[in-house]
Amino acid sequence: MGIRECVRTLSFQTGEDMLKSKILLSVMLGILFVTLGYVASVKKFEKPLIVSEKLLTKETKKNVQCLAENIYFESAYEPERGRVAVAFVTLNRVKSGLYPDNICDVVKQRIANVCQFSWYCEKHKSVKNWDAYLEAQRIALFVYANYERLDDPSRGALFYHADYVRPNWKNMQRTAVIGRHIFYVKKETL
Repeated sequence: MGIRECVRTLSFQTGEDMLKSKILLSVMLGILFVTLGYVASVKKFEKPLIVSEKLLTKETKKNVQCLAENIYFESAYEPERGRVAVAFVTLNRVKSGLYPDNICDVVKQRIANVCQFSWYCEKHKSVKNWDAYLEAQRIALFVYANYERLDDPSRGALFYHADYVRPNWKNMQRTAVIGRHIFYVKKETL
């Protein structure tokens, strides 16, 4: 019996059958929750939200889509914690007051004609691994819905680069190394 069937039958049952159905539904939702898994550490005593994309506004869907694209093109083959960290850097920028106030504008931002996320300046970017892209969408929605509830694996970073890149950044403090990415904050923000 699937979750939908279980929910439908709840309205037609009484007594012991209803109790069994509620228990079954609780177990199934628990299994679903464990299957989806925590993509980052959840702060003590806070449960993550599991949100259906169907419940999002058109504008929110657009921003979650931009976040998913950023996760995919910046970190599709990084460990899950690294993909979550990339999502956090994007959202940290939105919340910082130093960058645009929405995800799509942060992802597409250019400063002095240089894209803040390098993939966005590359021509003809397309999804090549749909499984990785669907996973990026899942992570984007989860982190977007739970940003305030999750521990940030980037530790508040607003910047990162791959370990094979050597930017000439000044006044930066390393906050984390996850997979091939190194995460930073400006020293004056510490």
